[in-house]
Amino acid sequence: MKIALTTLGCKLNYAETSTYERGFRAAGWEVVPWSAQADVYLLNTCAVTETAEKKSRNLIRRAHKVAPDARIAVTGCYAQLRPKDLLAIPGVWKVFSSDEKTQIVPFIAEGAYSPESSLRDPSPIFFPAYSVDLSGASRRPAVPGILPTGKIVEGEKAAGVIRGQSPRKPKERTRSFLKVQDGCDNFCAYCTVPYARGRSRNIPICEAVRQAKEIAAKGVKEIVLTGVNTGDFGRTSGETFLNLLKALNEVEGIERYRISSIEPNLITPEIVDWIASGTKFQPHFHIPLQSGSDTLLRRVSRRYDTALFASRIDYIRKAFEGPGRPLVFFGIDVIVGLPGESEELFEETYTFLKERIRPAFLHVFPYSKRPGTRAAQWPDQVPEHVKAERVARLEALSNELHTAFVEANKGVRTTVLWESADKNGLMGGYTANYIRLEAPFDAARVNTIEEVTL
Repeated sequence: MKIALTTLGCKLNYAETSTYERGFRAAGWEVVPWSAQADVYLLNTCAVTETAEKKSRNLIRRAHKVAPDARIAVTGCYAQLRPKDLLAIPGVWKVFSSDEKTQIVPFIAEGAYSPESSLRDPSPIFFPAYSVDLSGASRRPAVPGILPTGKIVEGEKAAGVIRGQSPRKPKERTRSFLKVQDGCDNFCAYCTVPYARGRSRNIPICEAVRQAKEIAAKGVKEIVLTGVNTGDFGRTSGETFLNLLKALNEVEGIERYRISSIEPNLITPEIVDWIASGTKFQPHFHIPLQSGSDTLLRRVSRRYDTALFASRIDYIRKAFEGPGRPLVFFGIDVIVGLPGESEELFEETYTFLKERIRPAFLHVFPYSKRPGTRAAQWPDQVPEHVKAERVARLEALSNELHTAFVEANKGVRTTVLWESADKNGLMGGYTANYIRLEAPFDAARVNTIEEVTL
């Protein structure tokens, strides 16, 4: 049997899809590209924006056109929030809700094509026990549970996911995602994540360590910790995020860790001090800001203001940086065009980023009205053409800031982890503070960490 898998959205989706892929391979299925003929197509969807939902629908229609007799299964946030929309698309056979993720591989691989199984009924099926209707007054988050991951990725893939891009399928070797947390309890005014992924929960530290040891046994040198709200680790186990970091730091064979994303109010001075004390955790932080306007931060119920955000950035820089030491890489998430974002409030964000924070990278995306959220009901929506212009301004600023960051690191000694991809005789790698380097390809240096002068 042949199955094609593809993914939209966040790093968690990519990590989860890799788990499905390994499961299907173990069951004897052949994994083929989405554009190829397959018996089953499995799409892991995103619902963070209207554009992401549109891409999901287009991918389904494309697969149905390529293989009209194939069965198309759908999971992910869009599947959790709007299953009826997906079931209405020709070719869709199964829609798996969030609490059914662990059953996707056994359901399809072990049941769907068994001659004696009643699951051969081709009629569309959705299991609605924990579905969410955001149009109604009652909203029920997805049922708790965490699909285990341990995706090994090449550097290009990891870079793309961390930066919010749509990376290509890599060769597996250098870096691995380790999902330690899922869900969110924040319920920000613009966001459907708590409904799509459920409340905040985590695996216990002992399980995270076990998975890290398995990854190390495969020769992987670097792990990226992932979660919807990673710093909120401990909700279900009563443990702390700092103790998780300390336990993982002791795993032999792993030489580097990165934290994919952490809320500014959750990266405490205690955590920063410990990381900067000489641990395996790199000077690389991805921190969501969303807006540099306190007016908008209050309105959408973010749990910090710009003063706290700036103070955390300052504290991290003071802890890590010094003469001859690499600068800290900060990647910052920004939402453009939140309801009520006047030109004056946008300028507050622009100025805050350019003059106060000066990160190395901005992940910019336009606000997308999500049905059922509080922000979707507000009357002062920003026109699409205004959002596009503001996105372009911040993307230009991001390029400017990244160029300045690379220039400011010149002459500094740091380390680079070389990857296995041979591209036109060159191999690439990322420094500790996430600067992309290239060197002549040398198989003996692949998956090694070397000291370099930038």
